[in-house]
Amino acid sequence: MTKINFIKSQVPTSDKNIEATLKLLSEDCTIPFISRYRKDQTGNLDEVQVENIAKLSKQYDEIVKRKESILKIIEEQGQLSPELKSKIEKSFDLQEVEDLYLPYKKKKKTRADVARENGLEPLATLILSQKNDDVDFLSTQYINKNVANKEEALQGARDIVAEWINENIAVRQSLRRLYNRKAVVTTKEIKKKTSSTNPVRVQNSDRVEINKNENSKYSQYFDWSEPLSKAPSHRLLAMLRAEKEGFIKLKIETDIDETYSLIDELIIKNANSPSISHIQLAIEDSFKRLLNPAISNETLQEAKAKADIKAIDVFASNLSQLLLAPPLGEKRILAIDPGFRSGCKIVCLDEKGDLLYNETIYPHQPQNEMAMAMKKIKSMLNAYNIEAISIGNGTASRETEFFIKKIAFDKPVQVFIVSEAGASIYSASKIARDEFPNYDVTVRGSVSIGRRLSDPLAELVKIDAKSIGVGQYQHDVDQTKLKEELDSVVVRCVNSVGININTASKHLLSYVSGIGEKLADNIVQYRTENGAFEDRKQLKKVPRLGEKAYQQGVAFIRIKDGRNPLDNSAVHPEAYPIVEKMAKDLGLNSNDLIANKEKISQIKLENYVSATIGILGLKDIVKELEKPGLDPRKSVKVFQFDSTVTSIKNVKTGIILPGIVNNITAFGCFVDIGIKESGLVHISQLKEGFVSDVNEVVKLHQHVQVKVLEVDQDRKRIQLTMVL
Repeated sequence: MTKINFIKSQVPTSDKNIEATLKLLSEDCTIPFISRYRKDQTGNLDEVQVENIAKLSKQYDEIVKRKESILKIIEEQGQLSPELKSKIEKSFDLQEVEDLYLPYKKKKKTRADVARENGLEPLATLILSQKNDDVDFLSTQYINKNVANKEEALQGARDIVAEWINENIAVRQSLRRLYNRKAVVTTKEIKKKTSSTNPVRVQNSDRVEINKNENSKYSQYFDWSEPLSKAPSHRLLAMLRAEKEGFIKLKIETDIDETYSLIDELIIKNANSPSISHIQLAIEDSFKRLLNPAISNETLQEAKAKADIKAIDVFASNLSQLLLAPPLGEKRILAIDPGFRSGCKIVCLDEKGDLLYNETIYPHQPQNEMAMAMKKIKSMLNAYNIEAISIGNGTASRETEFFIKKIAFDKPVQVFIVSEAGASIYSASKIARDEFPNYDVTVRGSVSIGRRLSDPLAELVKIDAKSIGVGQYQHDVDQTKLKEELDSVVVRCVNSVGININTASKHLLSYVSGIGEKLADNIVQYRTENGAFEDRKQLKKVPRLGEKAYQQGVAFIRIKDGRNPLDNSAVHPEAYPIVEKMAKDLGLNSNDLIANKEKISQIKLENYVSATIGILGLKDIVKELEKPGLDPRKSVKVFQFDSTVTSIKNVKTGIILPGIVNNITAFGCFVDIGIKESGLVHISQLKEGFVSDVNEVVKLHQHVQVKVLEVDQDRKRIQLTMVL
């Protein structure tokens, strides 16, 4: 199978598009650049499709490399027959390749190996042939110094047969299909004995006893069973976590009669053979000792991999929505990290997010310095010309919001509640220490709360995505795949929006197509030494930023109020001559064409098609000329929680509340209703009728109306519905 065919089996597009994409990737073109500026070559493949082609290309190369390694090992053993070589070379199913390799794989000495050393392989062959020979009698011929009697001879021969059955590709493939269709996952509580002389065991026992009650998040899995194929991803991951933490034992099982019947059908050729009893014993031994542990583990790992993909997809979708959340823009912001005893940490930020002033006020219990706090807030708003207030949504958030709204400001000021997720991680990070070496974590955290209001994307890229808290079971999934996917999401979001090169941090710059951490450092250093960039061509003066990096990254940076208005657009500099020609043909200069919808509508795209750019690329250019530098993100909206609900004690069944979606999972979404505990809207309660994907109905940070279905104050759980 060629690489093109391998990719095409999973990415439905033409050979030509795949070939073009692979060529661009081989030339070190980035995925954002390919999907945005090489549409005509790739047939308009989007970022996800290009990304999949890149992944499948790597996967193909890994399979080829693995096959070459296996062929070499088997050849060195002198056992590579033309037939086996052909089978391995033709297969691109890695599982099948590993099955073919299994008999030749180096492993610890097995019972079958010992039996072979004792000369029992001919007897095993005789048993497996299922002829009419009297194997019980013939077994006496294999008694030697290592085989005391015929029982030992027959046992050794059966060990060899059991291993052959285990290595039988047809058996393994049939069992896999059976397990995939009918395997059942069962869990049982692990009971631990108490012992007064062993405090660790007592502690473990206490932990199990505590979790036996209905407050335990794992109690439902103390005696659980369901078809593995129907177990939702979040439930399987929960069971695996419970097993990892020592609360339950998990098994993958199939109907034993059906399983043996399947193996019998493939192995037993002569039911009347005198050796049939030995065949059946070998089948039973092979299944219990070899096949079942291997196939059940394989099946569980496959199910886990699928659950990981689902969980990672949910996390990636949430992260994308969070990063692309509406920005307030370049405004002067007063940010508050609320608190009771420790006070509310205040920072004032300018339009660029730079720290102007910081202060701590104590408007709440136990200090109750409300009058003084009001005076300070009002003074800061006037002194620093504050335009908006950003309040973190953690402890004392609602109380702080109420306090702020009591202040009689001299001018209208918008008040926003902002998610604090990850702010504490940022405040203690090296990034924060480098940005604010002379301030403590409380000030840094407040700055993050303010900056994520003005531009969520620019601020959140500084935080490890896993710490933002918008996923499910993120610590239980494949961490390598999770990081790869989340990194891809960040790159996708940053490049879809573009960045202001004169204000972007080095962390934001590092995600720009073709840039990376080192060049981002160099760009910031150049900016510090030479002042703001005035046009895109200046990028070429940045040390170590060569032609390739310039080509890949230049169109994703923006220069506001620069020498060339096109530098504040997504038009690539390589297309500037085309824009100039379009303008000239209309009797204008480039500057007069920008945002001139009447003239732009007169452009006939077919007149500008060339060897390097086609209709798709030209359409993008015209679209950008109409609205250059337009931020694809929506505008931020002010939101107000119900002022009568400040704690779970105020939440009553049947009331309708405004809320903000603050997390999305495969089984529903969590909604912030203005108290410490978020409520759950189960997927069945999102709307009337069946919902297959939560993201079809709600998005992260969406403003919603919810009705309270159930409140459990002891367990601090709130069930909500959006079906009003």
